[in-house]
Amino acid sequence: MKYLLDTAVFILSLKEPEKLNDKAHRILANGSEEIYLSAVSAWEIVIKWSLGKLNLPNPPAQYVPSRMTMLGLRPLHITHFHALAVSELAAHHQDPFDRLLTAQARSEDMVLMTTDHLLSRYPVRTLWCAAKR
Repeated sequence: MKYLLDTAVFILSLKEPEKLNDKAHRILANGSEEIYLSAVSAWEIVIKWSLGKLNLPNPPAQYVPSRMTMLGLRPLHITHFHALAVSELAAHHQDPFDRLLTAQARSEDMVLMTTDHLLSRYPVRTLWCAAKR
């Protein structure tokens, strides 16, 4: 199975892993699953970091690639196909990062690992990752 991490799951897995449930931990630790981090998440991290909304031990250009390697994550690039697929989504969610992640997961037949309840409203397979709901 192929999984796509939303940005929150990626950050929580590194900074506050106790906030993720056992299933998320098992998938992240398994080593045999294809787990992806989108360039969308890197972009979101850069923006939040530059606005002072996300504290990191080093700049995103160092942090994200090193943590992807540490977790064994594969990169998922943004394509025109992904960007245009956002137009097929209802306006359940106003966050452009989450909408693009949802479009990517749908387009690439991936399960979106998330802690955002709103994403379950979309026609995409999701896996709830928060420790408490």
